[in-house]
Amino acid sequence: MDLLKIIFAVLLPPLGVFLEVGLKGSFWLNILLTLLGYLPGIIHAVWVIAKK
Repeated sequence: MDLLKIIFAVLLPPLGVFLEVGLKGSFWLNILLTLLGYLPGIIHAVWVIAKK
């Protein structure tokens, strides 16, 4: 399942984070990072998924 989340994190970072933590602070932070730049959103999403 983590592999699927990482694939979603690369394609659409907020979706990967949402699948991991739901609508918590990390999700909203990831939306902000993705809007500011796609690469920071991907890095944050993979980090959130990997640390769990």
